[in-house]
Amino acid sequence: MHEVTVALLQLIERGERGALATVVKTSGSTPQVPGARLLLRADDSSVGTVGGGAIEQRVLEALRRVRASGEPSLLACDLARELGMCCGGSMEIFIEPVQAAPRLVIFGAGHVAQPTAALARSVGFEVVVVDEREELAVEARFPGCRIELLDVPTALGRLAPSARDYLLIVTHDHQLDAEALRLALRSEARYIGLVGSRRKVFRLVERVAAREGPLDLRRLFAPVGLALGAVTPAEIALSIVAELVAVRHDVPATGHLRVAGDPRLRALGAGSPRASASTEPGQLPRAPAAPGDPIASHGDETS
Repeated sequence: MHEVTVALLQLIERGERGALATVVKTSGSTPQVPGARLLLRADDSSVGTVGGGAIEQRVLEALRRVRASGEPSLLACDLARELGMCCGGSMEIFIEPVQAAPRLVIFGAGHVAQPTAALARSVGFEVVVVDEREELAVEARFPGCRIELLDVPTALGRLAPSARDYLLIVTHDHQLDAEALRLALRSEARYIGLVGSRRKVFRLVERVAAREGPLDLRRLFAPVGLALGAVTPAEIALSIVAELVAVRHDVPATGHLRVAGDPRLRALGAGSPRASASTEPGQLPRAPAAPGDPIASHGDETS
């Protein structure tokens, strides 16, 4: 049992997807007792046992289905009649998906970050807020969130973003935004969002590209959010979190504000076939918003 618990914690810490089977009820002679567990990892290796033989093979098949679908199930099996096992009893085994909550790291603790953090937590994100300003990055403003009073490079080094992480850049300073963007693009984060106008996006990407060389913008959503016509901080938060949910579920969604496929970015060596809004998986083409159109971008955190 201890071995399964350790493996389960490791799987969650790595942000991987797996499935866990637990014997919840037995009757008659069975190879395992209630509480026995079998964990299927992302690489198809397993830890623990629910009895071996034919019942274990049946459970492994169910574990693979649940890992893929994300939907739990209850497997009831008569060992003799259905599997030809000599035990002769019956077992009920609960099978559940296992996956760490996605983590949203918000760089900046200003007026957009606060409602974004609250809404993101309500839809299942683990939220980390990074800001050196002690008067803003406090538990009272970000209940239930992990707060890191650190500079951007130190925070990114400590957090070591993986493929389960979503990064949102909403600092109070354009230089901080540029540094966060530069380091975020080096990480393995699944999503990188940048608040600001299109002009700000182009300026920051140009600055980063001048230092780093050609950039891969496939994971960059800038301006961040969906085109909801958002104006207030709460509306902007809704726009951002709606986009996070769409990306999390790999759901095709129209109306992203991002300009990753813009020719001006490709001219910086930032574009790629996948970076185009019309070709990236999970994205559909959208008509460009006119400059100055209020739905074309969210305002800067510094405005």
